[in-house]
Amino acid sequence: QVQLVESGGGLVQPGGSLRLSCACSGNVRLINHARWYRQAPGKEREWVATIGRDGGAAYADSVLGRFTVSTDNAWKTVYLQMNSVKPEDTAVYYCNGLGGANDYWGRGTQVTVAS
Repeated sequence: QVQLVESGGGLVQPGGSLRLSCACSGNVRLINHARWYRQAPGKEREWVATIGRDGGAAYADSVLGRFTVSTDNAWKTVYLQMNSVKPEDTAVYYCNGLGGANDYWGRGTQVTVAS
């Protein structure tokens, strides 16, 4: 089993930066890909970014060039660096770990972009 706990959310002004963290515990070797999703009020959950064990990363068009996903060497923490944030980035951000038939989720952290 794997446990995921997000942190780092909060209130940030438009144009500012924020770094989210996802602490991974348990048998993290089960995870081959780590992903970030977000859900804004009244909207469906949407995919934001993915990083694989090979270091390859992919991003939604809405965050490409502004957000960066990374991990530490042991895959104990997954990061989402958010730069040049916009009000439309306001959402609850969720960490997801995927490996084979295993699909793990954190409980989310709130990010609010407002002046």
